[in-house]
Amino acid sequence: MFQYPDIDPVAFALGPLTVHWYGLMYLFGFGAAWLLARVRARRGFSPVSPAQVDDLVFYGAIGVIAGGRLGYVLFYDMGAVIDDPLRLLRVWEGGMSFHGGLIGTIAAMWLYARRQGHHFLRVTDFVAPLVPIGLGLGRIGNFINGELWGRPVSSDFPLSVVYHGVARHPSQLYQAFLEGLVLFLLLWVVSGRERPLGLISGLFLVAYGAFRFLVEFVRLPDEHLGYLAFGWVTMGQVLTLPMLALGGWLIWRALRGARTG
Repeated sequence: MFQYPDIDPVAFALGPLTVHWYGLMYLFGFGAAWLLARVRARRGFSPVSPAQVDDLVFYGAIGVIAGGRLGYVLFYDMGAVIDDPLRLLRVWEGGMSFHGGLIGTIAAMWLYARRQGHHFLRVTDFVAPLVPIGLGLGRIGNFINGELWGRPVSSDFPLSVVYHGVARHPSQLYQAFLEGLVLFLLLWVVSGRERPLGLISGLFLVAYGAFRFLVEFVRLPDEHLGYLAFGWVTMGQVLTLPMLALGGWLIWRALRGARTG
C-alpha cells in the first residue's frame, strides 16, 4: 500500500505563465519520439531520412494534440465543452483521448506519406515504435494530476495506492507500464530488422488494444458516462475493439503477403 503524495500539478511558474506536469509529459514524449526517430532513420531500410525526422515529428505532434483533444470532446466531454467552449483549448487541465490522438496521428501520417511519396504503411511502421514512450509519460501525467483512478481495492493489496483515504488500483501506472514500457520494448525489438509491411502497425494496434481492454476492468469509467453495458463495458473498451480488428487484419495481411517494408 502506498499513500498518494499531494503533488502540485503545476511544475513551475514564470510570472503569469504556469507550466503543468501534464504538459511537460507531452513535451518529453515528443522529445523521446524525435530522438528515437533519429536512431531509426539511420537504418538502411528506413523510409525516413535523418533530415526528414523534424518534419515527421512535427506532423505527428499536430495530429496527437488536435486529434487527442477533439477525440476527448467527441467521445467523453461534449456537454462540458458546449457549456464552456474555451475548455477545448485548456489542454493542461487534462482531457486528451488516446483514440482521438490515434486518429489524428493516422491522418497526419497519411498526409506526410502522400507528400513524401512513401507507402502509408511504411511510414506507420516507422512511427509505431516511437509512440509508446509518450503514452507512458502521459499516464504518469494522469497520475500526477490525480485522475483516471482505478477501482477501490483492499488496503492490503500490494499495488494499491491510497487516494483521499481510499485504496485504489493505480490504473494510470498499470497503463504506463504496459502501454509505455512493455509496448515500446515489444515494438522496438520486432522492428529492429526488416519485416513484412504493416506488421509493426498491426502489432501496435493489437498490443495496445489488448493492454487497454484489460486495464479497463480495474479502471473507473468517466463519472458522467459510467459503464455502457453489463455493468463493466466502458467507452475505452468499445473504442478499442476497432483497433483490435484492424490490427489483427494488418498482421494477417503482412504475414500472408510477406512483403518487407
